[in-house]
Amino acid sequence: MEDALGSAVGPHFSGLRLDSRRLSLSPSSSPSRSASGNGTLVAAPGLAFPKAEDGTRKPFVIGVCGGTASGKTTVCDAIIQQLHDHRVALVNQDSFYHGLTEEQSEHVQDYNFDHPDAFDTDRLLECMGKLTSGQSVNIPIYDFKNHRRCSEKFRKVNESDVIILEGILVFHDQRVRDLMDMKIFVDADADTRLARRVRRDTVERGRDVTSVLEQYVRFVKPAFDAFVLPSKKYADVIIPRGGDNLVAIDLIVQHINTKLGQHNLCKAYPNVFVVHTTFQIRGMHTLIRDKNITTPDFVFYSDRLIRLVVEHGLGHLPFTEKQVVTPTGSLYMGVDFCKKLCGVSIIRSGESMENALRACCKGIKIGKILFHRIGDNGQQLIYHKLPVDIAERHVLLLDPVLGTGNSANQAIELLMSKGVPEDRIIFLTLVSAPEGIHCVCKRFPHLKIVTSEIDSGLNDEYRVIPGLGEYGDRYFGTD
Repeated sequence: MEDALGSAVGPHFSGLRLDSRRLSLSPSSSPSRSASGNGTLVAAPGLAFPKAEDGTRKPFVIGVCGGTASGKTTVCDAIIQQLHDHRVALVNQDSFYHGLTEEQSEHVQDYNFDHPDAFDTDRLLECMGKLTSGQSVNIPIYDFKNHRRCSEKFRKVNESDVIILEGILVFHDQRVRDLMDMKIFVDADADTRLARRVRRDTVERGRDVTSVLEQYVRFVKPAFDAFVLPSKKYADVIIPRGGDNLVAIDLIVQHINTKLGQHNLCKAYPNVFVVHTTFQIRGMHTLIRDKNITTPDFVFYSDRLIRLVVEHGLGHLPFTEKQVVTPTGSLYMGVDFCKKLCGVSIIRSGESMENALRACCKGIKIGKILFHRIGDNGQQLIYHKLPVDIAERHVLLLDPVLGTGNSANQAIELLMSKGVPEDRIIFLTLVSAPEGIHCVCKRFPHLKIVTSEIDSGLNDEYRVIPGLGEYGDRYFGTD
């Protein structure tokens, strides 16, 4: 068997075709052969991150289709392993086989498991509908030896950032295809697939070689030609050589990471930057958003997040090249930090960000601005103290919550009235409401905004939701 597998391995398809409307990796839309002759990746039309009608982000759904034993599971496992900073759920179409009746079980050799009617597609759609709406579901477990669903056992799948739906016929039904944001077809040589199928069914499912081959000739191959292969035309991405094609898998993961890390507002406003999320960042946000957290813990985790925002913001400052000599006597070509820099905090919440800024920029000058809120939209300037040479500096404007954007706009206007160019102002904030981002960016398109998360929006009282509550009171312990 190993010899058969070894001799069968080889590229089934050689070439690279990338449509600029999809992965945008190449302007070419026709097949071309790589210099090495190894099959790489085929891609086709535009992939965008899904968004619900209420503006909240939906899970990114990936469909992975291909012939039996083409390497679909290997591809899925590789994608899941590389998306380690995100919650990924894997749903197998095989879990949704109809259970056989007693009569069907007696003649199981005559049952076509590769036909679309063998699957309970309505149950699959029901489970996927719940998952895409942010609910947990119980996925059935199918017993391949008894050909029935386990009545008392289920696999619980929780809310996820990415949902991967894998199976030989996941592209066959349009209702299932319409759920997908990316469709991947895993292509592999027919002989390779047969060899893998024989090994899998004999080792994992307790069948003999003769019955496996008979089923393949009678049902599997005809079903592949009739249903699986025609569905290849629906794929956005085609991976030749299946799970062996690491280059293709890496490109797909890069694209998914881009979609996961890019909020829709970042596409509308290229001057808005969101710190790349990880489980660490999400965990810290979970802690500081919890109304029952103690003040010391709130301050501790807020400071950690603010430090990340400050470091990200500093990365947008201009740098000059600088060459130094290392202790080994070698030359190192690096960069020199921007020297003309200052911070300005909007009192009083903005003062909570000053320590993180000082920890990153030794001896930095920090100015202050105080507004008095009049109603929900009005702001009155009460006090300001700014460095006398602020017009010559880059300014980091500090306020942990960007809500309506009114305070931010007035602060920016004040800075510009003091001679600070708009493109020298970087607004640093912990959480932002879309309304505030729209308000600031439409008025000041050349200023940069750096935030750690963009929340859902504002409620009727103009408070950020889900938000952080009264940030200043919680940070300084006066709530």
